[in-house]
Amino acid sequence: MTHSDNKKHILFIYTSVSETLLGKPTGWYLPEAAQPYYILLPHFHITFAAPGGPNPPVAVGSVERYKEDEDCAKFLVDPTVKEKFDTALKLSEVKSEDYAAVFYPGGHGPAIDLPFDEDNNKIASELFRAKKPVAAVCHGPCAIVHATDADGQPIVKGRTVTGLSNEEEKLGGKEKDVPFLLETKLIEQGGDYVKADAPFEPKVVVDGHLITGQNPKSSKLVAEEL
Repeated sequence: MTHSDNKKHILFIYTSVSETLLGKPTGWYLPEAAQPYYILLPHFHITFAAPGGPNPPVAVGSVERYKEDEDCAKFLVDPTVKEKFDTALKLSEVKSEDYAAVFYPGGHGPAIDLPFDEDNNKIASELFRAKKPVAAVCHGPCAIVHATDADGQPIVKGRTVTGLSNEEEKLGGKEKDVPFLLETKLIEQGGDYVKADAPFEPKVVVDGHLITGQNPKSSKLVAEEL
């Protein structure tokens, strides 16, 4: 492990959306932020950011579902985490050169605002072009579908990727709540989409400095790869 003063800075980018397209409550998905946070914290300085800046909304359903999870329970009451959320940067304030990597937690929120946010697409594109890790889990890869490489091609094009599958989205009954199905969009953008053998089983893919995880159970694995 590096000396604490030499720790690199990484960015967690959250959604600022609190409702799906059908008006159901959403936001960022708790375990997909909490579990990676505590894996990465000993190794990096972590900054939070979102399109709207401070206190991006957590998906209430994930708080209830994961109330027995140690990392999730801790994350919700951790004073350092609270301070990071209170002082979260707006994406328009983020300078990509200040960070060694970016990580995108999922939730239905990131599928709605991040793919269409010019500041987000700029950050993801710049980090990718600088050969810095771009990591995302579950709906998180929605945030990178419009990011481009130095040739202006989608960063997922010709690369092996994963993310929430169409089957998982339909099993969750939320396929009409989001602007596109992630698996379909990754394939449309030229990605070589792969998934676990069964729905909601962990799957993580590393292709160069692009790291993607399929679903909530993949969160820790993505963080470990990062």
